[in-house]
Amino acid sequence: MPKRDDINSVLVIGSGPIVIGQACEFDYSGTQACRVLREEGVRVILVNSNPATIMTDPDFADATYIEPITWQVIETIIAKEKPDAILPTLGGQTALNAAIELHNHGILEKYDVELIGASFEAINKGEDRQIFKQLVLDSGADVAASRIAHSMDEVLAAADELGYPLVVRPSFTMGGLGSGFAYDEKDLRRMAGAGLHDSPTNEVLLEESILGWKEYELELMRDTADNTVVVCSIENVDPVGVHTGDSITVAPALTLTDREYQKLRDIGIDIIRAVGVDTGGCNIQFAIDPSNGRIIVIEMNPRVSRSSALASKATGFPIAKLAAKLALGYRLDEIPNDITGVTPASFEPTLDYVVVKVPRFAFEKFPAADPTLTTTMKSVGEAMAIGRNYATALQKALRSLEKRGSSFHWGDESRTVDELLEISKTPTDGRIVVLQQALRKGATIEQAFDATAIDPWFLDQIVLINEVAETVRTAGQFDTEIIRYAKEHGFSDVQLAELRGISEAEVRSIRHGLGIRPVYKTVDTCAGEFPALTPYHYSSYDFETEVAPSERTKVVIIGSGPNRIGQGVEFDYSCVHASFALSDAGYETVMVNCNPETVSTDYDTSDRLYFEPLTLEDVLEVLDAEAASGTILGVVCQLGGQTPLGLAKGIEAAGYTVLGTSPEAIDIAEERELFSQLLNSAGLIAPRHGTAIDVEGAVVIAEDIGYPVLVRPSFVLGGRGMEIVYDTASLRDYFVRTAGEVIVGPGTPLLVDRFLDDAIELDVDALYDGNELYIGGVMEHLEEAGIHSGDSSCTLPPISLGRSDIDRVRIATLAIAEGVGVRGLLNVQFAISAGVLYVIEANPRASRTVPFVSKGTRHPVGEGREPHHGRSHHRRAEGRGPAAEVGRLTGAPRRSCGRQGGRAAVQAVPYQGRQDRRLGARP
Repeated sequence: MPKRDDINSVLVIGSGPIVIGQACEFDYSGTQACRVLREEGVRVILVNSNPATIMTDPDFADATYIEPITWQVIETIIAKEKPDAILPTLGGQTALNAAIELHNHGILEKYDVELIGASFEAINKGEDRQIFKQLVLDSGADVAASRIAHSMDEVLAAADELGYPLVVRPSFTMGGLGSGFAYDEKDLRRMAGAGLHDSPTNEVLLEESILGWKEYELELMRDTADNTVVVCSIENVDPVGVHTGDSITVAPALTLTDREYQKLRDIGIDIIRAVGVDTGGCNIQFAIDPSNGRIIVIEMNPRVSRSSALASKATGFPIAKLAAKLALGYRLDEIPNDITGVTPASFEPTLDYVVVKVPRFAFEKFPAADPTLTTTMKSVGEAMAIGRNYATALQKALRSLEKRGSSFHWGDESRTVDELLEISKTPTDGRIVVLQQALRKGATIEQAFDATAIDPWFLDQIVLINEVAETVRTAGQFDTEIIRYAKEHGFSDVQLAELRGISEAEVRSIRHGLGIRPVYKTVDTCAGEFPALTPYHYSSYDFETEVAPSERTKVVIIGSGPNRIGQGVEFDYSCVHASFALSDAGYETVMVNCNPETVSTDYDTSDRLYFEPLTLEDVLEVLDAEAASGTILGVVCQLGGQTPLGLAKGIEAAGYTVLGTSPEAIDIAEERELFSQLLNSAGLIAPRHGTAIDVEGAVVIAEDIGYPVLVRPSFVLGGRGMEIVYDTASLRDYFVRTAGEVIVGPGTPLLVDRFLDDAIELDVDALYDGNELYIGGVMEHLEEAGIHSGDSSCTLPPISLGRSDIDRVRIATLAIAEGVGVRGLLNVQFAISAGVLYVIEANPRASRTVPFVSKGTRHPVGEGREPHHGRSHHRRAEGRGPAAEVGRLTGAPRRSCGRQGGRAAVQAVPYQGRQDRRLGARP
């Protein structure tokens, strides 16, 4: 049927702050929903409290409320905006739970507002453990034997009946919060107690153990005419016992028989009908006993999930976009497929490639945390890769993690086979590399299966990769046949260099000399049956490329890779805005990224999308392919965080123009001695500091400066490896504890700074185009010094600084921007101690605070004039106009270290509020 004519305004509920289990995949789904609804002429009201998201930009909704997502707040919005409907299925568990609260408190009835996407009844059926269990049984499917409990007495009684081990699952939670396997009463009391607390309904489900079973997911969509499509099947490489968000997964499912897949499909369709999801999508998880084929249904999510984002990017089928259209009343057969342009959305996607997702963890940030993977999700991000076979996709995904030791390697391994197998029995981050080493050293597939319960087919693929590696290592000639054989199984130039005992550059030179280059295939949803209209590419060592020639001038944007602590959705925000701004300026935009959760990897965010690892090899091959099909103006590296910055030198050395701040200028900010020279020449002050390449040098510097000192590695993001050290013994221990994560040596020195423990810290985000400085905002940290800026609460504008302090900050920021040679974004961190302004560090790139400043000032950073509050601006020198949104990335001359000539326009940021009581400062 056509779009409903009784829905003229919709309230979209977002997901709130990023948490483990609920990350930027809901920015992706919410952004798609807002765009679709507005395209359909619907007035969009959005509530979300996360300033780092694309969806909270004012351009994506007609009215945006950056407010807490509680039923009380939402009621006030409903009372003011009077929406016709509420869409809660695209904001994760936060939005779903808020919708339930609105229903339970009578708000929906009071204001005569309807839930669309999923009714309250459907949400309740999918989320309430007991109702869902009965519904599955009534559908003729099977579930694990289970009991519902609302108190600890009921929990213990159920355990007596079911026996140990058993699974604890709280109701209405996300990311497996509070769930786990209880092996005895002590475990059970701890887990069930937490689960009863975490569940909004104080309810937990206790299930028989299915540890070691094979786990699968289906992503389904259904419309009001009962058209149902299975968008994607996903198989967990890890068996049941590891949360699907923490498992390596593959799409489509590879070890299912046709009969098993059809059975899962039939069960899934029966369940989505029984639950009553008829205007959107859902995710259903299954387990299969490998010994007898018994199938049970684990759970269902009557909303989009993290797996929905993965399925969308894996297939090119925009689940969130279609869910929004279905919520308005459309049928699947009425919605055209954007990628083919000729098939409807009721055609199920067909894949002629393999997709692998690998999670990324941050246990190095929390040394005391338990790294064991369980049913409670612990990963902070993920990388996705596409290949023509599983081995290629797996190897590409592993190197996409950008984490030392995450890829397969063939160097010395001191541990025995028995030791490696014993380690692999416990699921942890990196278990697959441990298995690779065990199989390489002679473990059998049967031994590996007994240790891990990972399907023998996946283990055999690791054996195959090891066999290819041995062939490469022992081959007499490193020729076309050997190199192509390795590349067809996903080997990187770095891995080939290790195997042959030569450098990566030599491998690349030999490979290029032999004409061995990747081609780029297209994600088209139909396995080549129809031509794709949307250029969405992945690399393959086949013989025919599908990159179409282009006459437009291109700009390539390097994304931020997988989310991690310190590099998350805020960098995707910057990359997406760059794509929009450059497109508006008439350029063809090309995005390179490997994060399936993001808006930047939507096929319609940029003119072309390459889903590739962000390594120098992979990025250079993309650039060469694009250069062969048209003219590249340059590459944007400063908006995706530290990942693209680390590639900038190699990109420039390959002959491509790095737009914005040059690699040489980036070095001035990153390399402590060069930055110190800049500060000295500008008359600016930094805390006493030094650099060391080993522990003894660090001790000498620290004792000279005086403890406490702040130590941190060079060229890292998010404070990785940064610590406050109070004595020499602790400093020596720092080197021991961080040996696996922090690399210190020539070229990568350890920075040792005096720690200012009595300081007020400030963050400044600015734009500089070589002539004019634009201050987006000055933020004051509320916590004391020593709390990382990403972890500190802050205020905008600053509340305890006087006008003279603000002016000093402005002058210092200008001097740093000029001296470094910034072209675009700049983040500077300052500290004020005893009236002295110290420069802590400068980052010539997008920062975590850019979205916060944009939302806090209602000004996209760099768009128009500086935000102010009623005072006039003061210019020190005439400029040529405000900086563009992407910082005048082209055409500006480079500057060398130090303040040299040139004119600079400085606009004063006025101070708001009283000043005479704060630090004795006066206007």
